[in-house]
Amino acid sequence: MPPPPNPVLPVGKLPGNLLGRLIARYTRPEPSVVVGPGTGHDAAVIRTGSGLLAVKTDPITFATGDAPAYLVDVNANDLACLGAVPRWMVVTALLPDGATTPDLVERLFRQLDEVCTLRGIALIGGHTEITAGMPRPILVGTLLGEVAPDRLIRPGGARPGDALLLTKALAIEGTALLARELGSTLARNVDSDVLRSAAALLDQPGISVLADASALLDTGGVTALHDPTEGGLAMGIREMARAAGCGATVVEDAIPVLAETRAIANALGLDPLGILASGSLLASAAPGAVGRLVSTGVDHGFAVAHIGEITGRGAPLLLRSGDGDRELPAFASDEVTRVM
Repeated sequence: MPPPPNPVLPVGKLPGNLLGRLIARYTRPEPSVVVGPGTGHDAAVIRTGSGLLAVKTDPITFATGDAPAYLVDVNANDLACLGAVPRWMVVTALLPDGATTPDLVERLFRQLDEVCTLRGIALIGGHTEITAGMPRPILVGTLLGEVAPDRLIRPGGARPGDALLLTKALAIEGTALLARELGSTLARNVDSDVLRSAAALLDQPGISVLADASALLDTGGVTALHDPTEGGLAMGIREMARAAGCGATVVEDAIPVLAETRAIANALGLDPLGILASGSLLASAAPGAVGRLVSTGVDHGFAVAHIGEITGRGAPLLLRSGDGDRELPAFASDEVTRVM
């Protein structure tokens, strides 16, 4: 039986081909826009007088007691991938009817203030309301930052022959989130010490990549940066390569995976490559810069792994293992979303 002509889309990001078609049809060039919408473009840059202003918006829609911290860091990470310094934030908070108390609202405000202060960001406004039909608080942030013209890293800057690098380890955010939200379920198959360690990943190393991006950019040789989020590392690599019109080959055994991530993924039947992945930074870099960038990571207290290469224009996206090459997986819905 043929598929319906207008199928319902799954939870998660829009399919890349649909998003690309909509952007091409419904957005127009504007002289002040330096970085505009596009596949693999997670934030915009506009020219204001003699400076550049970077702009990002993202929501937190899943249930978590740490929504304000997630909100600030996921927005700040995408600005950092442009070489920008996050400065000002506005937040829209949609709160559930029948379940919102003054204490809840104050807690959200306090947490937002704490994490913005930690990141050097001014919370400058927004909108807060009690909304009918909301199952839980939904926070939407818009973050603005500044970027020097000579510091700007444009999406799509990866080049054939560049090295693919990953800081820290795979799926830090998703591992912490699953341990915190599904702890009672996981406790049947995962050791309690492993679950505690996994839940603590939200605080150490945390999901911010501001320090990673700044250190790598200061070292030089970086051609593109990307914050892998929904759809995990696999979709992050796809987005980085697609933005450059290139392919990529990723070496499976070179990808750093924490023991906590493996244990939780195995217990839930998940593929680590598709688990929500904020907390690590994906970079492409000139081959000659790899040694310096790895050393920079050591100097700043985070690992930098060489996980593959950017390949030629229009080349396939491959995952290399001992069994040979196969297509890099694509995840229509994030593995965390699938189980939650």
